[in-house]
Amino acid sequence: MSKTREPGKPAVDRRSFFKALGAGAALAATPAMVTPAAAVDPGAEETKARYRESEHVKDFYRVNRY
Repeated sequence: MSKTREPGKPAVDRRSFFKALGAGAALAATPAMVTPAAAVDPGAEETKARYRESEHVKDFYRVNRY
C-alpha cells in the first residue's frame, strides 16, 4: 500500500516525527537537570538525639534477647 504525495509538500513520515518529538523532549528536560542542588542546613531540632534507653526499651531488649 503506497501513498502518493503532492509534489509541493515535504514528506513527514512517522519515524521522523517521533525522532523530532524525542529530541525536543530531551532538549526541554536539559535545563531542569542543569540546575544546582540547594544545600539544606538542618536545625537543632532535626539533629538532636531522639533515642533514650527507657524502661520500655529495656523491656523490649529483654523480651527479644538483644
